[in-house]
Amino acid sequence: MGIDRRDFLKVATAGAGLAITGTAAGAQQLRAAPVRSALVRSSQAPDIVVVGAGNFGNWTALHLQRMGAKVTLLDQYGPGNSRSASGGETRGVRSSYGDVPHGLQWGGWALRAIEKWKAWDEQYSDAMLPKLYYTTGDIIMRDEMTPFLEQTVANWDVLGRDYEVLDADEVRYRWPILHTPDVNVAIYEPEAGVVRARRAMESVARVFQQEGGEIRVGRVSLGRIDGRRISDVEIEGAGRISGGIFIFALGPWFPKFFPALMGKRLGISTLGHVYYFSTPPGDESYRHPNCPSYNFPGVTGWPALPGDSRGFRIRAGAHSGDDPDTSIRWVDEESHARPRKILAKYFPALAERSINETRACHYTQSVSRNFIIDEHPDYDNGWLAGGGSAESFKQGPVLGEYIAGRIMGTENDQELNDSFRLLEEEFSEDEARGRRGRGRGRGNDL
Repeated sequence: MGIDRRDFLKVATAGAGLAITGTAAGAQQLRAAPVRSALVRSSQAPDIVVVGAGNFGNWTALHLQRMGAKVTLLDQYGPGNSRSASGGETRGVRSSYGDVPHGLQWGGWALRAIEKWKAWDEQYSDAMLPKLYYTTGDIIMRDEMTPFLEQTVANWDVLGRDYEVLDADEVRYRWPILHTPDVNVAIYEPEAGVVRARRAMESVARVFQQEGGEIRVGRVSLGRIDGRRISDVEIEGAGRISGGIFIFALGPWFPKFFPALMGKRLGISTLGHVYYFSTPPGDESYRHPNCPSYNFPGVTGWPALPGDSRGFRIRAGAHSGDDPDTSIRWVDEESHARPRKILAKYFPALAERSINETRACHYTQSVSRNFIIDEHPDYDNGWLAGGGSAESFKQGPVLGEYIAGRIMGTENDQELNDSFRLLEEEFSEDEARGRRGRGRGRGNDL
């Protein structure tokens, strides 16, 4: 529920000084001593400037706007652009996190996010916004019951999540198109699904603007610094924007924007490869709702979604690409053999089908393998939000709500807040360049 501006300013500046710059001729000018995260309020300046309109920034800006802040959202390419980590066609949404120490927290957020994705579709269907969430179910298949599967099931028991443990015969019975030559056990999450990613970012941005937020597109750099406070940021060729609080949600651009701080604290160089294969005309077996999203070791994918039928999705393979501004985002033909080999093994009818589209985007991973949501160590009115580890998109509606609460001082679970700290620990040079092993039990959901 939103609050009016007067209440917002009371909450946001409780215990902190509020600098009110001249809003009218002769207006009294009040200025308290510099304190952390104080807001600047004027007729032109926003309360909060969010730099980066991807998953972290977009949802955070919307929730802050709804909490009563005046928010400006900046991005050098715009929400849902092809270079962003959240600008692809689809993303998987599931709660199977038995392979990370914070799996219960991520899983709980994912469950809440699924309900919020569904609620979003229900709320905005009358406004002709595109449907975003499709319940596909998600099946993870292995040759034996691994620690990843066991811990995922244990987490589901704690969370009260519905699931099934299946053998290979049951998998083949339910989904005859799915071949299982090396599968002996599977865990199935019926309410997991797939989100249309690019359309989600465009829709959130549209609602943000309709509710009073401002979006500006252009290359952003730090502007003037006053001691430990950021006074403004500069948009290349378009002047400066001042504000009270600055949130940097930069995804794979973090090491470029803050090289000294983030150059070795965030690994960004791996580019994941995604392919959308055509499906046989008239055969609905490979389309929603007749096929689940799936996971084999190192491989994830899901069915073609209705409407545009981009294709049957498979993620397989990756290569290095150091710069998110210049890295190639289509997958060359030399790399097509691996997904075809995987399809020949598990979905043989698709192995020789044509490829409709390819996608590639940068993974970002923090040293802690958790998200980074923390105050900037050098600036009292700066915040950092990122380190998605290919897992943040699915949790976007909850993640943005939480970050907005952190900014507003309403998220008081100190243990949870501490789990998102920017650690002093750094990656080695090779790790920071993306050559470390991913080490995940599941495989990530680009």
